[in-house]
Amino acid sequence: MGFMDKLKNKFKQNEKTEEVSQKYQEGMKKTRNSFSGKLNDLIARYRKVDEDFFEELEEVLITADVGVTTVMDLVEELRMEVKRQNIKDTNGIKDVISEKLVEIYYGDANEDSEKLNLQNDGLSVILVVGVNGVGKTTSIGKLAHQLKQQGKNVVLAAGDTFRAGAIEQLEIWGERADVAVIKQSAGSDPAAVIFDGIQAAKSRNADVLICDTAGRLQNKVNLMNELSKVKRVIEREIPGAPHEVLLVLDATTGQNALSQAKTFSESTDVTGIVLTKLDGTAKGGIVLAIRNELNIPVKYVGLGEQVGDLQEFDANAFVYGLFADIAIED
Repeated sequence: MGFMDKLKNKFKQNEKTEEVSQKYQEGMKKTRNSFSGKLNDLIARYRKVDEDFFEELEEVLITADVGVTTVMDLVEELRMEVKRQNIKDTNGIKDVISEKLVEIYYGDANEDSEKLNLQNDGLSVILVVGVNGVGKTTSIGKLAHQLKQQGKNVVLAAGDTFRAGAIEQLEIWGERADVAVIKQSAGSDPAAVIFDGIQAAKSRNADVLICDTAGRLQNKVNLMNELSKVKRVIEREIPGAPHEVLLVLDATTGQNALSQAKTFSESTDVTGIVLTKLDGTAKGGIVLAIRNELNIPVKYVGLGEQVGDLQEFDANAFVYGLFADIAIED
């Protein structure tokens, strides 16, 4: 049984896993149509697996924004696997590519690395960072809604006191998710807002506090200093916190998202990525580039506009969504 068939069987085990698989297939349609079409064309033109085939495969993967470094790693792995399995026909390489993509994503990590690091006892603090326009506040709202649905007592702290309308936007999401929003007036010290949020979360016996922050990459030094101050306040009030620092990136920006991730990871301890608008891009391979080149797990992906379309990332479902149209049929 091939790797894609194994994934298909895995996702058909129960209604929940099949629903996740469907969301990835639907949400990754643009990337799949672009990638699968080019891969099918490549396989049709090259009946034999040779060096010319690998060179063109590199171009296909780079076009999908998998990232040059990751592409080189992947193609080298493919060369060795083709030799090991003595694969001569290009039709036999589809399964190998899909399996290697999953292996490259996980590396030395395991599937638990994609899960949120929530405390079993006491308050979990999630600090959310990112530039303006990537869907940061929307992602916070969707995450709050999902955690509330899981029975968690959630509080939001409106730490983006800089952007006009940011506090009001977070309040709207707070109402939708039926969670409390702790705020001060626009222009207030973000660290003071986060401090208030921590005190409010403690007094309400909250399970999770999600902290919004201003997104001003063009004013990088001030922003990073501000983030450092916020982190110090959190650490002082709750030793070991924040338990997650989630960086929100826009998948449609491709390699620019990778450069943002590099900048933020150099300045603050990013523990996970929330990749929004994956359904709106043909370059979803950026997921693999971020994981492989920066060693930061992608914890959530946006696969649509609805609240439930912010999905916990699953590398197997991602690869299945990428290859679904070219999977070996029953």
